[in-house]
Amino acid sequence: MKFKTTVLAATAMALASSVAVAKDMTIVSWGGAYQASQKNAYTDPYVKDHPDINIIWDESSAEAVAKLRAMNEAGNLTWDLVDVDAADSFRLCDEGLAMEIDPDKLLAPAPDGTPASEDFGAQLVNSCYIPQIVYSTTFGYRNDVAEWNGATPTSICDVFDLEKFPGKRALEKRPINNVEWALLCDGVSKDELYDVLATDEGVERALAKLDTIKDNVVWWSAAAETPQLLADKEVVIGSTYNGRLFSAIAEQDQPIDMLWDAQVFSFDGWIIPTGLPEDRLAMVEDFVKFATDTQRLADQAAYISYGPARASSAPLVGKHATLGIDMAPHMPTDPANSKNVIYYNFEFWADHRDDIDAKFQAWLAQ
Repeated sequence: MKFKTTVLAATAMALASSVAVAKDMTIVSWGGAYQASQKNAYTDPYVKDHPDINIIWDESSAEAVAKLRAMNEAGNLTWDLVDVDAADSFRLCDEGLAMEIDPDKLLAPAPDGTPASEDFGAQLVNSCYIPQIVYSTTFGYRNDVAEWNGATPTSICDVFDLEKFPGKRALEKRPINNVEWALLCDGVSKDELYDVLATDEGVERALAKLDTIKDNVVWWSAAAETPQLLADKEVVIGSTYNGRLFSAIAEQDQPIDMLWDAQVFSFDGWIIPTGLPEDRLAMVEDFVKFATDTQRLADQAAYISYGPARASSAPLVGKHATLGIDMAPHMPTDPANSKNVIYYNFEFWADHRDDIDAKFQAWLAQ
């Protein structure tokens, strides 16, 4: 009995010692399928090689700016790594709440030696941001519309062609993306879009183009609405996030196809909070280097239809982990889908959002 007691005591001490040396890393993300894709592609394999690391997930990314401000004011930083959309990264970087990084020192090069700064390219939208995925706002359309006589939309301007493609459209109830598409289809070149939109006349021009389809638009506020409107035949073509359309097409087998022309790219990725103690910062930097390498970003695409932010990852995108389908054709970054893209202009919209929103809402009410 004494021997058994001694063994039990030794085991308990060993377990306590093990727990004592385990290092917690709190990662903030969005929950749902996206966070699950991060767990499968990044944290599970990392923890397998680093059993002393304990990952704690916090699903507060939607409140990241406010919460990091509060932590900074209280002098109590409990988060180690935060997933944010690119727009929030600008605010966090400008306010000094996100650490500035040197991508070529922090992040792994591509397998062929290409520096991370070149491999990520335009996705490195500011000096604090570490991109993971590219997602897009684009259009889906029903592929069984009898009135179209076998034709299918191939250009963004087909959205504005009610004669060739009659039927209701679904558009988001805000100016962003809609005014860019409207100006493109009113003859403005992609390079001049934001110069034109910066003027009152340019905004009026975009709204006048939207006027041509306004009576045939169903306005949405939640991204899940468009796939449902398409499935219910309430609309024949509509905009939403590409991942929502992938789900309708691949998982629900709806009669929907993608229109990728002039899709609007945006990004999601990491920021490292400013002020981490050295030991926590070293742990985070090691994880980030692993989680953003070429293979890991390609691995994430096996779980969700958002494109990896590194150019070198795209050729490695394989099959969906459970559906077994080839994921490349569903990626916004696939070369076949990204021949003509618009990059969301974060700085323009930060400067002009309030003014254009007011004009858009007044136009809607007319």
